[in-house]
Amino acid sequence: MTRKKQKGKKTENLENVTKQILAILRKNGGQAMNYKQIAAKMGVDDPGNRNKIIRVLAQLAGKKKIEEVEKGKFLLKAGVDYYQGTLDMTAKGSGYVVVEDLEEDVFIPSGNINKAFDGDEVEIYVYKRRRNKKSEGEITKVINRKKTRFVGVLQLKENFGFVSVQDAKMYTDIFVQKNKIGEAKDGDKVVVEMEDWPEKADSPFGRVVEVLGRPGEHHTEIHAILAQYGLPHEFPQEVESFADNLDTSIQQEEIKKRRDMRDVLTFTIDPKDAKDFDDALSFRELENGNFEIGIHIADVSHYVKPETILDEEAFNRATSVYLVDRVVPMLPEVLSNNACSLRPNEEKYTFSAVFEMDKNAQVKNEWFGRTVIYSDARFAYEEAQYIIDTTGGEIPADISLTNETYHTDGNIVTAVLEIDKLAKTMRKRRMKEGAISFDKVEVKFELDEQNEPVGVFFKTSQDANKLIEEFMLLANKKVAEFIGKQKPKKTFVYRCHDDPDDDKLMALKSLVSKFGHSLNLKDQKSISKSLNKLLEDVQGTKEQNLVDTLTIRTMSKAYYSTENIGHYGLAFGHYTHFTSPIRRYPDVMVHRLLQHYLDKGNSAKEEEYEEKCQHSSQMESLATSAERDSIKYMQVKYMQEHNEEEFLGVISGVTEWGIYVEIIANKCEGMIRLRDIREDHFDFDEEQYAIIGRKTKKVYQLGDEVYVSVKNADLVKRHLDFNLIGTRNEVEN
Repeated sequence: MTRKKQKGKKTENLENVTKQILAILRKNGGQAMNYKQIAAKMGVDDPGNRNKIIRVLAQLAGKKKIEEVEKGKFLLKAGVDYYQGTLDMTAKGSGYVVVEDLEEDVFIPSGNINKAFDGDEVEIYVYKRRRNKKSEGEITKVINRKKTRFVGVLQLKENFGFVSVQDAKMYTDIFVQKNKIGEAKDGDKVVVEMEDWPEKADSPFGRVVEVLGRPGEHHTEIHAILAQYGLPHEFPQEVESFADNLDTSIQQEEIKKRRDMRDVLTFTIDPKDAKDFDDALSFRELENGNFEIGIHIADVSHYVKPETILDEEAFNRATSVYLVDRVVPMLPEVLSNNACSLRPNEEKYTFSAVFEMDKNAQVKNEWFGRTVIYSDARFAYEEAQYIIDTTGGEIPADISLTNETYHTDGNIVTAVLEIDKLAKTMRKRRMKEGAISFDKVEVKFELDEQNEPVGVFFKTSQDANKLIEEFMLLANKKVAEFIGKQKPKKTFVYRCHDDPDDDKLMALKSLVSKFGHSLNLKDQKSISKSLNKLLEDVQGTKEQNLVDTLTIRTMSKAYYSTENIGHYGLAFGHYTHFTSPIRRYPDVMVHRLLQHYLDKGNSAKEEEYEEKCQHSSQMESLATSAERDSIKYMQVKYMQEHNEEEFLGVISGVTEWGIYVEIIANKCEGMIRLRDIREDHFDFDEEQYAIIGRKTKKVYQLGDEVYVSVKNADLVKRHLDFNLIGTRNEVEN
């Protein structure tokens, strides 16, 4: 976590409004203030940011953080020096507590942690601040544990054991009594449940609840990654049985309740190794010269009904998890790969968004509802890309369609080409309106039958990918607008994305200047345009992956909420997730709510759906962390087999203990520890993102190209250590 610094007035772009407002009211000596006075203190004079201040004041009053003592005038509620927040531990055993009401995080010395763990919700007592020093505090109560299950290695003694938790932020082992060890053996990787922490005990007491296997073995490490984040790796038997007993046949009675679109040309475009197809496109040309484009999504909510064990399991998981060698699905296979998969040559129940569009990709009419479709063809992205690149004509022999090439409603090649033209028009318009173009390179592995990595390749987004993306974005946007613009307001699930943080943007600007790039942070439009130019300029350069990653990190995290704030990255005022209910629970909620409102139902309970949104956001974050860890694990495994080779890399990070290097050829990142660089004693220079030799004054700086070899590849810790061979100039000359 980046430690928050004291912020001055902001005139370019407004961020962290809540903390600034609370700080101003706190410093104002008990005098009530209106939004104009607060705006003046913040150095804000534009209508957009003033409106933002008004909205935040209303939210704070609603949360009872401030009082509206008279119309339009607000006062901070009287408080004491006790606050609640979330603990962010450091590897040194100290921590910081993030408190919403305070301008900066509160430092907690290691002696004041008082049995709290990283991520716990805690109560703290904040000391009186001393001049020129940061706030310090003491944890007085653990309100809520982030987790009670941990992954580690069991170390057995004669009558007891300890589980050593392999997490740099975990400062204690967990004690396990002999009768709570179960079948685990010394050295096994296990899951341990923390049960108690007696007042005078140095370590918490726990019970071994699962034996994962021997450290370093493939399945052990993959299951350890899932267990570390509390993610399941199989379905309970009763859930599988429930799903297996569902009637998944297509019934005439059900078809009568739906819009029948089986005679409209329909096809899917997915990765060539995809096992489930949750979206399809239909196309036909209308008599007036416009096009009817249907975005058809598997009707998961037809099978997954509320208050069933299947729905409960789907909600608890909230998302599918995509690890390097497997998918951990949200729904059992009978649904995800069969009944809800829009496979070619099969009739399927779908939930659809159907648009009439002109040749300029303007939506003239829209329709939402349940449908039944028949998929005529299944394209891999590569096959659709071939059609786009060759602008039609004969379909190559290796592109096999499931139906005749020519359909009663038109040529499938024409359909792909026309939809591609519309997608390009929509994308161009979206970029012009301020959307950010993230086309980050994805690292993928070629695996053999034993899941050993035999190669690395990079996945990039081409026109065929962007074609699908644009129409999924259109459906998500239009569904959100359809509900979000209704009066009176109706409870709905939105995908939200706030403005980027000013401090992170300034840090990015400073960092990319080391590579000769610049950013214009004058206003929101300039920021979007400037970020897009940066992302375009780094395409194909050695620093592309680093800059792409750091740019994404400047963005706020997207989340689910019933309170719509729009989507900054897409430049949409309304946005939701409608298009992937097989793998995302929020999409299931969106389908249910949309049908409820199409049936003229009353507004759903906001509090109930907000809780579900928060849970879905949390599970998405855990899944993302697990996916990232699995990639890191496979990178380490791959590099184990190449430990005698030399690699050219780029310095991707600089710290006080070492420099990080990302290998250009495979994007694997490892560390060169300062103590291992023998040519001199190097000191960390934070301002220059560099290390500097004391005697030689030699500089290794962020972005420099260096040659490295593997010193140590630790599968258990998922960590790579590199040896520094020398700079590119030194080695090649």
